[in-house]
Amino acid sequence: MICHAISARRKAALGSLLPLCLFCCALPGAESAPNPAAAAPPPPRVSRISGTLAPDETINVTVDNLEAWAAKNDSKKLVPYIDGRPLRGNHPVAIDGRDNTLKFDMQNTSVNRAVWSELLGAPLDKANWERSAWRWESGWGKQVKFSVGLEDETPFASDLAGASSPYLVIILPKYGVISLLVIATMTSVFFWLVLRTNLIRDAGPESASGVRKPYNLGKAQIAFWFFLTYVSYIVIWLITDDIETITPGLVALMGISAMTALGAVLIDSSKDAKGAAALQSMTAERTSVEQAISALQGQLAALAPGAGAAADDAFARNNLNNELLQKRTRLGELVQALGRAGPAALPASEGFVRDIMSDGEGYSFNRFQMIMWTLALGVVFVSKVYNNLTMPEFSATLLGLMGVSSGTYIALKFPEKR
Repeated sequence: MICHAISARRKAALGSLLPLCLFCCALPGAESAPNPAAAAPPPPRVSRISGTLAPDETINVTVDNLEAWAAKNDSKKLVPYIDGRPLRGNHPVAIDGRDNTLKFDMQNTSVNRAVWSELLGAPLDKANWERSAWRWESGWGKQVKFSVGLEDETPFASDLAGASSPYLVIILPKYGVISLLVIATMTSVFFWLVLRTNLIRDAGPESASGVRKPYNLGKAQIAFWFFLTYVSYIVIWLITDDIETITPGLVALMGISAMTALGAVLIDSSKDAKGAAALQSMTAERTSVEQAISALQGQLAALAPGAGAAADDAFARNNLNNELLQKRTRLGELVQALGRAGPAALPASEGFVRDIMSDGEGYSFNRFQMIMWTLALGVVFVSKVYNNLTMPEFSATLLGLMGVSSGTYIALKFPEKR
């Protein structure tokens, strides 16, 4: 009886709670909460890339689940990521929501130029060499990690890894072959002219035996900077497609080099001009002395001694003989001086290094220090171009140092014998 009473009370309590439960279930929002993991869309993922991955080329990138991601985000703000580096400002130029495809023009601008320099520079470093190769269909390049994402955020996951990693082209084959031919041709012509002509040799007549004239330091320096700048400009343009690479500091450096060569030529020309003036003066004096000798000989012939020659004639004849002797002595001196002051040939070349490092009296320190500073700045130049694909911007201090070095060479060239 007791158990039966308890059961009756429980049934009564449950019966009173049942309408309340049904009321609560009917309220808005009282449904069971959905499972977040099951409702969230899958994250975007880069699955394919087509086109040439290189500066100023166009690529198409397929991003799975892009349409769902773009429902809450702005796809126009996406940028490419290469080896984890974002190409800032390089937003898609076209978006195809149906195919989940983004189209990028891989522009090399001032905003992302530093990133391109890091990606394309120093291609022969060990880290880059292991994944670099030459492909005839695409050119010289290396495999890289590629993805897209918002700037300053984590890029999307990517299926482009390992063997399927995209190929970043450093040098396109068609431009690479053409540029290589231009550089090789120019280099061959340059060295042929250096060896076979007076392109960077001293000015002046050559010896009768055909021995080559010495190399000129000023001309060699300006040829060095021209050749280095020319090749570097072509290489940088070939890789980055950037044509505005000549810096003001480099222009100033080439100007210093040009003024050094010009100053050396002017000094040599002034020495030649003085020698020519002295030669002209001695030639005129020789003509005058020869005419005077001829006149004296005529006077002596008119005063030929005879049986009835007067004493005055003998005295005059003696004076004419003395004057004639003086003129002949002077004529002999002029003939010897003219022989020495004639267009003497320059000394023969003793080899490139000795020619540019020595003057008429041997090795010269002012030439040595000018060569050393030129080589030091040349190493800095090549290193900057190789690692950063940019021409160096030399400071005013370095340019001043180069100017002092060149000025010392010019000043000490006045007393040089050649």
